[in-house]
Amino acid sequence: QVHLVESGGGLVQPGGSLRLSCAASGSSNRINDMGWYRQAPGKHRELVADITRVGSTNYADSVKGRFTISRDNAKNTVYLQMNSLKPEDTAVYYCKVKTLHSDYWGQGTQVTVSS
Repeated sequence: QVHLVESGGGLVQPGGSLRLSCAASGSSNRINDMGWYRQAPGKHRELVADITRVGSTNYADSVKGRFTISRDNAKNTVYLQMNSLKPEDTAVYYCKVKTLHSDYWGQGTQVTVSS
């Protein structure tokens, strides 16, 4: 079992930055891929970015060049640095981790981009 705790969301003006963190505990030594998803009101949950255990990354086209995903395997933590935020980035952001047998989700953290 893996337990995830997310932090770092909030309200920011357009063009601003936020950094999300997601710390894993429990059977965290079995974690492979880690990633961030988001869900805006009335929309499906979508992949924002993910990262393998060895650091290979993948980004949604809408965030390329603005967001950076990283991880610290020693701390079992994944980060999402979000720069040049836009109103359309407003959503609940969820952390997801994959082990050999299961996927685990965080509780979500709200990101609101508004002036």
